[in-house]
Amino acid sequence: MQDWDIIIVGAGAAGLTAALYSCRKQLRTLIISRDVGGQTNLTNHIENYPGVDPQPGPTLMQKFLAQAQSFGAELLQDKVVLVEKTKNTFQLTLEGGKKVNTRAVILAQGKEPTKLNIPGESTFFGNGLSTCVTCDGPLFKKKTVVVIGGGNAAVEGAIELAGLCEKVYLVHRRDIFRADEVTVKKLSMYKNLVLLLNTVPIKINGQKFVTGLNVKNAKSDKTTELAVDGVFSEIGHEADISLVQNLVKTNEQNEIIVDDRCKTSCQGIFACGDITQVPYKQTVIAAGEGAKAALEAHRYLTGAL
Repeated sequence: MQDWDIIIVGAGAAGLTAALYSCRKQLRTLIISRDVGGQTNLTNHIENYPGVDPQPGPTLMQKFLAQAQSFGAELLQDKVVLVEKTKNTFQLTLEGGKKVNTRAVILAQGKEPTKLNIPGESTFFGNGLSTCVTCDGPLFKKKTVVVIGGGNAAVEGAIELAGLCEKVYLVHRRDIFRADEVTVKKLSMYKNLVLLLNTVPIKINGQKFVTGLNVKNAKSDKTTELAVDGVFSEIGHEADISLVQNLVKTNEQNEIIVDDRCKTSCQGIFACGDITQVPYKQTVIAAGEGAKAALEAHRYLTGAL
């Protein structure tokens, strides 16, 4: 007998829903994650989850967790660093060296914000540097901030902040935005929003909190310091699939490739949520994919496949 029937890596909407469904199938289920909530935690106001009144993301995710635990799911707050296949079972190694065994694995670890990789980033994260306008924007009301990025998240974030802040800089390394054209057109509506194109961030300044951002024009090489109270990095998210690097197929974005039933290229390993190539990274979609992954894992474990 193995320790677990299913181990789920990640405790966001996908992982917690997978746990709920696997437990209802009477499978011994362990969730392994450092924290609970995933990307949904970064949303302060969810109003598009069907059947649920508007509420903060963390509140909704705690409800997901409580429901999964009520059916028997267990949560281990740790990090999986390696998944190894041994015949028909899997051994997972945790950050501290502990090993746990399971008959099937569901990968639902989501993605992490892409790093700027500039001086001051680690020092000021949480002290003026944020990766979530929705979460932290209200903290900078009537102040001056800068948003870094050129996709929808960055442009939408800059527009949201322009309605709150005294002044907003939008720094983008190219002269053309990747965001939807209809969204980009809205930028011109705000007189307190300054576009700095062909510009890259090179250093975050401050003492205890952020006081400025050094940027460089990619064409002229001229360096300027923007006096700001906050920096919002909205340059995307990255998938960390190092724990299963040699077990499953991935695409160019390091997303795990799954079929329409959440099966990966490795029998016994399933994946769901933002870590996969499935489009539209939304809480409701992640939850649906988590349910599919658990049901398919049950079919695998009961020999129905």
